[in-house]
Amino acid sequence: MSLASVSRAAKVSAIALTAVLALSACGASAASTPSADAGTFAKDSSTLIIGMVPDESSATSTWQPLADYVAKVTGKKVEVKESSNYAALIEASVAGQVDVVSFSAFTYLQAKAKGAEFTPVGATVDASTHKPGYYSDAIVPASSNIKDIAGFKGKKVCFVNENSTSGYLFPQYLLKKAGLSKTDYTPVFAGKHDVSAQKTAQGTECEAGFAQETTVTSTGPAAGLFKSEDLKVVEKAFVPGPPFAVADTLPADVKSVLKDKISTVTIADLKTAGIATTPAFEKFFAEGYKPVDDAYYNDLRDLCKTLPDVKTCEGI
Repeated sequence: MSLASVSRAAKVSAIALTAVLALSACGASAASTPSADAGTFAKDSSTLIIGMVPDESSATSTWQPLADYVAKVTGKKVEVKESSNYAALIEASVAGQVDVVSFSAFTYLQAKAKGAEFTPVGATVDASTHKPGYYSDAIVPASSNIKDIAGFKGKKVCFVNENSTSGYLFPQYLLKKAGLSKTDYTPVFAGKHDVSAQKTAQGTECEAGFAQETTVTSTGPAAGLFKSEDLKVVEKAFVPGPPFAVADTLPADVKSVLKDKISTVTIADLKTAGIATTPAFEKFFAEGYKPVDDAYYNDLRDLCKTLPDVKTCEGI
């Protein structure tokens, strides 16, 4: 072979080797970079963590049937994480520690404002309006002579938590509409709806208060904390339903299943799937879920703008 032939052969070999190395590098890069559809989980790919707002003393047990249904339709192990308070749930959602969340409407907006990447798919439906939502009740002891919210002036007033939609945000709106400022009453934070109703029914620590209507009419009596006849409702406001929200970072197929199966789920669907329900769950979930999206909560964003002195509205 001539020197020229050897030189040409060497060049061809070098080009081939370069191509092989380039292809190998591409393959290694592709293998180490997961596709966008692969998604991420709070714990692992076989588990879904459900975050829950601590609305009631028995929240976890009440909502267990829905968690069981999520496990059934996704084929995943489901772990329910009930946060110690509203703020903790917000932080858990921002930190990616939960895959799906049963927010209150207000905590959803707060979490979004802080960078949480979640999309609502459904919310509980009120039996009287057939809309995704429920009522915030202004309550007083049954024996009280208070007839309206204006009568809350000078009283010790129970709220749930500063991050609660029906236990604080809407009450602030109702109080402002009645002409009361924050200096006109003494706030008491009960932490949960049933405790707020209980303290108000007792009439000592709180002479008036606020709680979600389902608590006033059912949960407290069922838990033995108070009797519904011990309370009187003096006003109420309709509140956008608490969204069941799905993490945007989950795999596309998991998000699709959750949206398809959860956004319109009913008690009948749960029973057909072999999920055991309880009277407490059926009371809360009487009409199941209806689809909602982020825009459904725009009215709540607008409400926040009318309450500049509510610090928890900042950033919304």
